[in-house]
Amino acid sequence: MGASSSQSLQHVKFIMDLEPIPDDVLLVILSFVPSRDLLKQCRLVSKRWKQIVDSPTLWKIKCQHEWRKQAFNSALSIPNINWLKMYLKEPFLRNLIQNPCGTDGLNHWSCKPGGDGWKIEDNYFPLEVANSQTSFVTSFRWCQKTQLVDLLKEGLWEDLLDNHQPAIFISDWYAGRHDCGCVYEIKVQLLAEDRNHVIDEFRASPDPIPQWNDGSYHQVSHVFHGYGPGVRFLSFSHKGKDTQFWKGWYGSRITNSSVIVKIEKYG
Repeated sequence: MGASSSQSLQHVKFIMDLEPIPDDVLLVILSFVPSRDLLKQCRLVSKRWKQIVDSPTLWKIKCQHEWRKQAFNSALSIPNINWLKMYLKEPFLRNLIQNPCGTDGLNHWSCKPGGDGWKIEDNYFPLEVANSQTSFVTSFRWCQKTQLVDLLKEGLWEDLLDNHQPAIFISDWYAGRHDCGCVYEIKVQLLAEDRNHVIDEFRASPDPIPQWNDGSYHQVSHVFHGYGPGVRFLSFSHKGKDTQFWKGWYGSRITNSSVIVKIEKYG
């Protein structure tokens, strides 16, 4: 008797009618639903559900649930913010550079190979701040690669870039083989809509790493502040080579490139 009842209960489905629930309560319930289900399924339930899913309040709550407190509090001060776009794109406090360590080969980079070209290798020494322990390795002539970041496509918008001009943090890490010297250079440009006009620029050419070095990584970083209106793209370019002119891949080892936009209090 007991076993039979238990088996029959396994086939009972729990159904709850959410229509009598007030809008503010339904809003809170839906805020815990994954975004894909909200947009693909919940919007189709009824006109009422569609209005709630499309409301900025729902996506503001989801940002509050899932974002870092600092990012959310700063976003609150930005006028006319699109909370749905902010939630889906997450333009702040994430790396806008794709494939920063070479785990996806040379994909997402425009490369100009020199010598024997670029190669992906495991790090000789760990770089603890990196998500992957691999590097792009250069050869005996200049090897250059560039990535163009479309800031609007990544979730930023014109008014924010033109009037607020959030800080843009860039960082790169490079090292040499212990038995071979190398050189490294970086150039990062903030570009206008035509992708040609340079609004602001950062360049660095650190001292060469000598032969018989310790193989440790060195960081190059910069913060763009107050760069002026019109920025729509960022060009991130770096290059390297060895100083011994050895065939193969003995040049600078580059990894963990990053571009991170951080918002501060608006106004």
